[in-house]
Amino acid sequence: MKNALLVGLIGLFFSCNSSAQKPEKKETYKVNKTEAQWKKELTEQEYYVLRQAGTERPFSSPLNKEYSAGTFHCAACNTPLFKSEHKFDSGTGWPSFDRAIEGNVAYSTDNHLGYTRTEEHCATCGGHLGHVFNDGPRDTTGKRHCINGVALEFVPEN
Repeated sequence: MKNALLVGLIGLFFSCNSSAQKPEKKETYKVNKTEAQWKKELTEQEYYVLRQAGTERPFSSPLNKEYSAGTFHCAACNTPLFKSEHKFDSGTGWPSFDRAIEGNVAYSTDNHLGYTRTEEHCATCGGHLGHVFNDGPRDTTGKRHCINGVALEFVPEN
């Protein structure tokens, strides 16, 4: 009787379906392309960052020091993401902004490095942009949107 109860409890334990065992729900975006289409349209580095959630080397993007008036768009789908007036020099080597254009950036949780970070994506195509941290300028939002320059395209004002 004890063995039957033990076997039953073990079976119940292993048959539980926790949320960790469920497949991750794939988001759908307005711009939805196959990986082959993205590979054809993006450079190798853009594909690595935008589609594979990679990170460019710090201080490698010319957009890190771009402070002209204008807007930073998604390099994959041209959605406006950040305004130059919200850009600041964080000293990290990546373009940094204290806020995004509302509704154009989506957020998710990233645990790939063993700790939790807030990941940023283009809300139109789902392209990986970077991460947002709470160590930005205290006199504005306190946020630092740390963005891969290769994920952006700068569009000058006028």
